Amino acid sequence: MSDNYLLRLYHKCLSYPFGRQIFSAMFARKAPYFRSIKPLVTELRPNYCELTFKKRKQVENHIGTVHAIALCNGLEMAMGALAEASIPKHLRWIPKGMTVNYTAKADSDIRITAETPADAWQEGDLAVQVMGYRADGTVVIEGEIIIYISSKPTRKPK
Repeated sequence: MSDNYLLRLYHKCLSYPFGRQIFSAMFARKAPYFRSIKPLVTELRPNYCELTFKKRKQVENHIGTVHAIALCNGLEMAMGALAEASIPKHLRWIPKGMTVNYTAKADSDIRITAETPADAWQEGDLAVQVMGYRADGTVVIEGEIIIYISSKPTRKPK
C-alpha cells in the first residue's frame, strides 16, 4: 500500500459499496466549484487521474453542450488529484497557469484525464497534460496546467 495519504484514502474508499462516489464527493469538497460538475473519480494512481461527469442541464451552455468552465473544472480536479497522489512528501505545488483548446462540441457525458511522467516531480514548473473526451472518444478539450513545485519549508521546533 502507498504511503501517500490520498492514495490510501482512495483505496480505503474502494473497499466500501459506492466507494468511488464516496471518495469523489470527499475530494470535490476541496474546492466548492468541483462539486458543480458532480465528478466521479474512476482511476487514481501516481501520475494519472481519470474522472467522469454527466452532461446535465446544470453544466450546459446556451447551445446545449457542456460549458467550457465545467470542462475546465474537471481538468483542474483531475490535475489536483494527480498532484496530491504523486508529489513526493518533501515538495509542495500550486497552480500557475492553464492553457486549453476546445477541439469539438462536448455534447455527451465527459471523461477527463490528467497525466505526468513519473520522473517529473522536481522543483520548478511542471506541465500536467489534461484531456477531455466525449462518449464516442472524441477529444473535446486538451491542454496543460502548469504547476509550480517547490520544497516545503523546514519547520522550526516549538
